Amino acid sequence: MQAERAGATLAGMTRTAAETRGGTSVLVAGGGVAALETALALRALGPGRVRVELVAPELHFFYRPLAVAEPFGVGRVHRWELDDLVRAAGADFVPGELVAVDPDARVAELKNGLRIGYDAIVLATGARPEVAVRGALTFRGPADVEAIQRLLAEITGGEATKIVFAVPSGVVWPLPLYELALLTATELERREVDVSLTIATSEPAPLALFGATASAAVEAALSELGIDVQTSTYPVEFADGLLTSARDDPLAADRVVALPRLTGPDLRGIPRDQRGFVTTDEHGRVRGLRDVYAAGDLTAFPIKQGGLAAQQADAAAETIAAQAGVPLEPRSFSPVLRALLLTGKAPVFLRVELGGGHGETSTAADEPLWWPPCKIVGRYLAPFLAELGVLDISPEPDEDVLRVELDAAGAHMLGWPR
Repeated sequence: MQAERAGATLAGMTRTAAETRGGTSVLVAGGGVAALETALALRALGPGRVRVELVAPELHFFYRPLAVAEPFGVGRVHRWELDDLVRAAGADFVPGELVAVDPDARVAELKNGLRIGYDAIVLATGARPEVAVRGALTFRGPADVEAIQRLLAEITGGEATKIVFAVPSGVVWPLPLYELALLTATELERREVDVSLTIATSEPAPLALFGATASAAVEAALSELGIDVQTSTYPVEFADGLLTSARDDPLAADRVVALPRLTGPDLRGIPRDQRGFVTTDEHGRVRGLRDVYAAGDLTAFPIKQGGLAAQQADAAAETIAAQAGVPLEPRSFSPVLRALLLTGKAPVFLRVELGGGHGETSTAADEPLWWPPCKIVGRYLAPFLAELGVLDISPEPDEDVLRVELDAAGAHMLGWPR
């Protein structure tokens, strides 16, 4: 029924917010972390007061952070039917791609022509990955797992002995690149294969955005595995065995693995900055528009990460719930960056408060700094996915041995005994 409702036969038709089943009608656009966190937050905050529809072109939700582990056989990317997750989150799913918003009329337009009215809309459509280092293997996530597997085969077969992992300049989430380098080094150490591994990054220090303490811990982990790091370099192109950069001399390499650069999506009716991102205030409201919110990678917040996207979604959801009559004081987006760095051995938990006025908050630890200790840290999404089986976690952490499994191979992947 939903597929038919969103099909081409409804092109040009408009369903108004008044036609929904009562309560404040909230349309969430997107099928990723920010979108699901928004739906879950609204279910928890405004039962009976808020009705949520989620529209997305994707039919599946992927647990993307584990894509780095899959080529090494120590984890797998979980996938669910998005329709199932949305219904479990208490919302309705409409397959389709958002292309335009009319803020004055409070109507969203899908690519198939369907127009949906809303009382409030949350834009969570993500960002677009683009090749940043020409000629390199660009790792975007699950779609490039097989390419990394082929690279490993070439390395172990002796076809490549100098590998460079490149973090380009611009809007980039760098952590997966470090995980790929660390996991590669650990795997090659296990196989007793001797190669040269280098990280060439535009950052001033390894994962500098986490602060000095965490960056030093990451640098130590790289050094222990013999991974060289060249900072403040700006990789541009890989050709004829050389990785050229904007400032430094070319770096010799047999293969280069790079991250994509992100740009914002094209949504008619929504103001965007020069890179295509949407500017919001501390409560997720799109600046200059009424009842339009945004969360996640499409926003102008410079760090693109699932946990931060969830925090933005929570801020927007609380504001919407309060306007729907829920007795609460909406909290503003106060970003705390948390990441579980996979190394092939013991993982490293990294945490830093990005807002000012907190003093030195950069932290690195080999034991959990949050609970549940998962890759995507969302107030509502993490326990929701744990209930569905992505994380098999005991109710309370064990003081002696913490056992966390991400499917059958998860404990090995995270470095804890089974």
